[in-house]
Amino acid sequence: MADTKTVGVIGGLGPLATLDFFERVLRRTRAVREQDHLRLIIDNNPHFPDRNAYARGEGPSPGPALALCAKGLQAAGADVIVMACNTTHAWEGEIRAAITVPFLSIIRETVDAVAELRPEAVGVLAVDACLSASLYQDALKVAGLKTVLLNADSQRTFMELIYRIKSGDSSETVKRSMVTLARKLEAQGAEVIIAGCTEIPIVLTADDIEGELVSSTDILVERTIVFAGGELKT
Repeated sequence: MADTKTVGVIGGLGPLATLDFFERVLRRTRAVREQDHLRLIIDNNPHFPDRNAYARGEGPSPGPALALCAKGLQAAGADVIVMACNTTHAWEGEIRAAITVPFLSIIRETVDAVAELRPEAVGVLAVDACLSASLYQDALKVAGLKTVLLNADSQRTFMELIYRIKSGDSSETVKRSMVTLARKLEAQGAEVIIAGCTEIPIVLTADDIEGELVSSTDILVERTIVFAGGELKT
């Protein structure tokens, strides 16, 4: 597909989420032959400064390293940059300033998809650093939507689950615990739940809850394929 764009992926945040993103791009692309797939350049770099540690004031900002990664992907031939991580979109400005090609925001694309469902209240499952940066809260407010979050105890449990998934634990125990947290948001009035961390879809699916589950990973996958000129598999 000579007329398609090359996609640069800032990855490694974490590696399993990057692998999941890549696999979903492959599975969602309509391809009769291997040449029908998009070209992806993936920088799977797990050595960026920890964004959650930075949010706690315990480490350096990952912003400069993310910007350098994006610049490197563009130099390698990427026509568009995406990032398979929600939290690091807190440094979207630094990334955009370092490149001249488009950058697709997982936050913006996900909230646009949620707004099309016209819910009154939206539950957000996201890590501490993402929430402290108000990435989804601010975007949902602009869209006129109410945000529902976990209480402090449940948020601590959520963080523990995310780190377990990052370590390779996608067991039934982890899945059940994630489902329980999602249903708590529903009990608080959330009609739609955003899986606002790219590790979440590894264990949580739309069949696990009563309402709508909007996976930020799946939204970015779909928007990436379309923007790059690929064809979505229906």
